[in-house]
Amino acid sequence: MNTSVAWLNQYLTPGASGLHAVSPQEADDVLTHAGFPIEESETLPDGDTFLDVEITSNRGDCISHVGLAREIAASTGRTLTLPEWTEPSREGAVADFLTLDNQTPEVCPRFTAQVVRGCKVGPSPDWLVKRLEAVGQRSINNVVDVTNFITLELGHPCHVFDLKKLAGGALVIRYANEGEKLKTLDGKDHTLTGDMLVVADAEKATSLAGVIGGAESEVGLDTTDIVLEMATWDPVTVRTSSRHIATRTDASYRFERWVSAAEISFAAARAVALIAELTGGTPCEGLLDSGPGQPANKPTTLRPDRCRRIIGIDITDDEMIKILRSHEVGVEHREGVLICTPPPFRHELGREIDLIEEICRTHGFDQIPLAQRLAIRVHAPQDVERAQREVGGLLTGQGFYETVTFSFVTPALAELFMPAGLRAIAVDDDRRKAEPTLRPSAIPSLLICRKANQDGGVTVEGGVRLFETSAVFAETESGESIENRNLALLMDIEIKGKKPTPDDLQLGVRKMRGVIETLVRATSGADADLRFEPGPAPMPAMDTSATITLGGEPLGYSALLSGDVLKRVDLGVPIVAAELNIDRLLDGFPPKALVHTLPEFPVIERDVSLIVADDTRWSAIVSMVDSLGLERLEGTAFVGTFRGDRIGAGKKSVTLRLRFQDDSRTLRHDEVDPEVARVLSAAADTFGAEVRA
Repeated sequence: MNTSVAWLNQYLTPGASGLHAVSPQEADDVLTHAGFPIEESETLPDGDTFLDVEITSNRGDCISHVGLAREIAASTGRTLTLPEWTEPSREGAVADFLTLDNQTPEVCPRFTAQVVRGCKVGPSPDWLVKRLEAVGQRSINNVVDVTNFITLELGHPCHVFDLKKLAGGALVIRYANEGEKLKTLDGKDHTLTGDMLVVADAEKATSLAGVIGGAESEVGLDTTDIVLEMATWDPVTVRTSSRHIATRTDASYRFERWVSAAEISFAAARAVALIAELTGGTPCEGLLDSGPGQPANKPTTLRPDRCRRIIGIDITDDEMIKILRSHEVGVEHREGVLICTPPPFRHELGREIDLIEEICRTHGFDQIPLAQRLAIRVHAPQDVERAQREVGGLLTGQGFYETVTFSFVTPALAELFMPAGLRAIAVDDDRRKAEPTLRPSAIPSLLICRKANQDGGVTVEGGVRLFETSAVFAETESGESIENRNLALLMDIEIKGKKPTPDDLQLGVRKMRGVIETLVRATSGADADLRFEPGPAPMPAMDTSATITLGGEPLGYSALLSGDVLKRVDLGVPIVAAELNIDRLLDGFPPKALVHTLPEFPVIERDVSLIVADDTRWSAIVSMVDSLGLERLEGTAFVGTFRGDRIGAGKKSVTLRLRFQDDSRTLRHDEVDPEVARVLSAAADTFGAEVRA
């Protein structure tokens, strides 16, 4: 906010003995301590001082000289003096010259219009030129200068139209027609979209609501009858329009931060009086006023004892009341609590903690003493923090490097990793034009990172391995947003020759499975029910994949990425990837430890090779063995898979290791043979399996 110290003093009256006009240094100190730091200060040739004041986004009421003067008055004991004027004489009813139709009250809470006739447009008086030049604005003419002055003085942007240039003598607030044209005051031609709000006449758009006026209705030296518009708009609607045409104005800056509809009458009367005074025009009787207006601020209860506990110092109830009233907050003291009603221009004071913050910052953050020692009780890390550390440590120990990547990807990459039934969420952000899509998966981001490593000539024994924990986004066809936190894993597949063989790819997939099994054992325990179910690829970017479940609930997927995806990102190595829901993965932490004595008697291991159909799953074989309820079976382990001409087309040999043990004595082989025979018989009946010699 560009500010003139001399201009600020125009609204400040010393309220106590010894006070004087606010000096530049005092203004700097007071505003900084009140939460409005000074970005730049410059002494002007006429002795005034220019201050660039930083305003937080929730304090739209302070983007004006009166707003900042109100803050200085509250902190220094001075009295805020609002501008005064002589009410001009009026002639004729405004409705005889202009009609108003607000078709979008949901985004235009209040729109007012007045007419001033018989104006003489010309140069502005010296005092007005001086005020504008002090904050870096140039004078245009007496009418336009008044609108700029009111914006800077009261924080209420306003706009003027040449009445004769408004078709049908009408103002209509509506959404633009798709493809509608508008030439703005800066001389640029724009094509509007249907989500942009305009102020139109009976035929066409005449200004982009809350952003910039139109050139065709501009006030010029030949203008005699003027329409003054003062309104307030939905901040999101203004921001959307401003970004669409890549134009930011003093008006849009304020409307994006909220402008009080309840204060419009005062500002509009002030603006009309100045226009009438400087142009010699005569305002019409009445005010065209449309919109639901601004609901009154609701009272909020403030507990003084709680305020003292939070701030940490003893502030009396009377001091609290004094501070709040200095900010024009209505206060009633009832039965030990303060009933506080914020003024219309302070919509953000809706909670008790907001009022406590007002008291604290006005009293002074520097008034809160700092203890030489602070009593601190150190708590053990929460289970979820310990689990995250465990996962990170395990992955690092297995050669993975953690990444932190952007949440945006190209639409093409997002589409390749989009689960069925969902669609991408795009944002309109000029800073990331090439990558406007929120990623539905973190794998594309890891691929881009892997490509950067490839371009940099990075080589790691065993291949590059990356992981990242991040949020992913999508939405349903009905527009419902979905956000999950996932753990994404990316692993190079080592190849022995020039091209990857099926054995190379299979080994890579198994390594990824081993990584996931290690993570699950560390977070949910050795007995966790973890299953990999091969099936159709859930996303276009995958050749083969497996759905992963934990305890019967979906955990994620593991997949071999397709060659098309690798070509798209220009990667020269095959990649296996996985993505797990991190919250589901960590749910079982800490795992339950199983403690038992070491076995006293040896085990008997039997390796069995079964020739089965190529689509037979390992999980199905394990389930078959478990269903037999073999008395002495301690466990079943996977040894390997073989395919070849000796096995036959469409078949594979799966070798499993059966472990038998008795806790009370040493087993004999003739006791194990019948149980192995039961496994072979069940495999033949269930899968049509043959025993490979």
